[in-house]
Amino acid sequence: MVTPKKKRSFWRIFKQQKYLYLMSLPFVIWVIVFHYFPLWGWTMAFQNYRPGLTFFEQEWVGFEHFIALFQDERFYLVLRNTLAMSIMGLLLGFTVPILFAVLLNEVRKKAFKSIVQTVSYLPHFVSWVVVAGIVTKMLSIDGGIVNQLLTSTGLVDEPIQFMTKGEWFWIIVTLSDLWKEMGWNSIIFLAAMAGIDPQLYEAAKVDGASRWRQIWHITLPGIRPTILVVLILSIGHLITIGFEKQFLLGNSTVVDYSEVLDLYALNYGIGLGRFSYGTAIGIFNSLVSIILLFLANGIFKRFTNQSVM
Repeated sequence: MVTPKKKRSFWRIFKQQKYLYLMSLPFVIWVIVFHYFPLWGWTMAFQNYRPGLTFFEQEWVGFEHFIALFQDERFYLVLRNTLAMSIMGLLLGFTVPILFAVLLNEVRKKAFKSIVQTVSYLPHFVSWVVVAGIVTKMLSIDGGIVNQLLTSTGLVDEPIQFMTKGEWFWIIVTLSDLWKEMGWNSIIFLAAMAGIDPQLYEAAKVDGASRWRQIWHITLPGIRPTILVVLILSIGHLITIGFEKQFLLGNSTVVDYSEVLDLYALNYGIGLGRFSYGTAIGIFNSLVSIILLFLANGIFKRFTNQSVM
């Protein structure tokens, strides 16, 4: 129960920071409209939804679509692909931006540092359609630069058809995503490093600490809270990796490796007019993401006293 004192304290803070609250209001409304109102559509997963019928005219079937989902062997293959690419993306897409940010932070020439930052950020603003075209052309057996390098150096006797080999698909997607998002994902870590007190580095220099020691004992501990928060949120989104890169880089020969849960919902749900089945897949995605987020948050809160909630 909230005491009157706490109520007065809240309204006092609200009055003092009213402009900050007003600035956040459009974003709160945006979240409510686009993230909470659509939850009403989850009811479709418990119906045999038919377009054109009103809500009360729909046939309710309970958990029938969820049972069908967990009995489908294709679902487990797709889940394997999703988890494999998610974990690979987390390992590289989380650690490499930190390493890149640390190295970039050590650059003392501002002009060179600015150029590197700009070049590394640019791929983020390039559409996945363009990125997929670049990757496909680079790995092509007809003039692709990768195969040209491999054959010219004698590492292979004939060009490799990378885009038709399922065992290479996860690596191709992971490296493509890393190239596209590495610079952008490093921004938050660079911002955290900018907040570290410069006097700590000066004191370390006086004590004779090398630059490596300064990184290990000052830079990394200084951005540790940011690293943990980003890691917790990344784990929460582990299963919701989208479908754009898999859809654009995949083809019929690697479909058993390229199809993820979102593509599965698109092909076997919306594509076949099974809207209720597609909604059931979406609910599964959301529930697993929520569970992973709470688990990660609870574990890190217990052992590191760092959490997002």
